[in-house]
Amino acid sequence: MPDVCQEETPRKIKNIMKEAANKTLQMIKTAFPVIIGVLLVISLLNPLLEQFYPQIFTGNYVIDPLFGAIAGSISFGIPVASYILGGELLKKGVSLLAVAAFLLSWSTVSIAMLPIEIASLGKKFALLRNCWCFFTSIIIAILTIVTLKVIQ
Repeated sequence: MPDVCQEETPRKIKNIMKEAANKTLQMIKTAFPVIIGVLLVISLLNPLLEQFYPQIFTGNYVIDPLFGAIAGSISFGIPVASYILGGELLKKGVSLLAVAAFLLSWSTVSIAMLPIEIASLGKKFALLRNCWCFFTSIIIAILTIVTLKVIQ
């Protein structure tokens, strides 16, 4: 005679998977309008901000990583775009320190997506994660430049 527990396990797993899929679908339905709104606002603002990046970065090795992290935090896009923009900033004379902080915060901090993150992960977690990523992007950028100077 087959064990009852062995027969129930596939059913339990199937029910758990259905429940997880339903919760995921509900979360997507809730977040989708917010995502669309945020993307529309960002697509309007980002080109305006990009033209000021070379003027913001002055070459100061104390302030540049802070400005780089701020600019990266409020920017939005796929990481490939940030690498292209980072290369263009370097060509225009922006310090590598600022560009490193910019790239790190672009990919880890997302002020633009904060409403979505708060809605899906909670306010405390979202704010702590973004603050942590902001400050560590500055620290990692400084450590990267120091490491490069030591190696060279």
